Amino acid sequence: MQGMGNASNAKRVLIADDEPDILEIIQYNLQSEGYEVVTAKNGNDAIDLAKKFQPDLIILDIMMPGKTGIEVCNILRMQPAFNDTLIIFLTALSDEGTEVKGLESGADDYLTKPVSPKVLVSKVNALFRRLTKEDTGILKIGDLQIDREKYLINYQGNDIVLARKEFELLALLAGKPGKVFLRNEILNQVWGTEVIVGDRTIDVHIRKIRQKLNLDCITTVKGVGYKFEL
Repeated sequence: MQGMGNASNAKRVLIADDEPDILEIIQYNLQSEGYEVVTAKNGNDAIDLAKKFQPDLIILDIMMPGKTGIEVCNILRMQPAFNDTLIIFLTALSDEGTEVKGLESGADDYLTKPVSPKVLVSKVNALFRRLTKEDTGILKIGDLQIDREKYLINYQGNDIVLARKEFELLALLAGKPGKVFLRNEILNQVWGTEVIVGDRTIDVHIRKIRQKLNLDCITTVKGVGYKFEL
């Protein structure tokens, strides 16, 4: 394990990968951005180090010795201390099934190897900016403003009226730009686990949101779910 002693207010990042070259280059680039970084070479070490280091964000290689990144993610997500920890997967596997399993395990995002250091740093910065936005009841993305406390939407100075579930669906997706939400995840968070609704319910609400906003801001990820991109 390697780490650095940055200022106490620096965001902490744990990287777990069994390839030393990848660990080194990611660690260097994140440290250059001011992050405090520690590294682990396998899944078991990643779990132990996460408990000691309490990172704000964890970057996990999916295919690691000991325990896979998905297993590590599942174990950590079962512990309350890691409910809000950001998790990004690194994977050489680009098939749709791996993507779905990763997102279902509780990951916030994923990147396919080979990873561009600039892209990864940009993704990390974006995730932390997203957390900052979630601290306020008003979400601003470009010309779109969502007031989650008053259930108000304004786009380019114009107020837009959405039905309650349409609003909650848009607020959920827009609250985490770029994150792919699984269909089951959307149903559970917007409609709840006690209400039985069909998959078409999501599709209908998405279509209405697009029509009312007159804005192509919700992208369909085939076979997976939806994500917000403005």
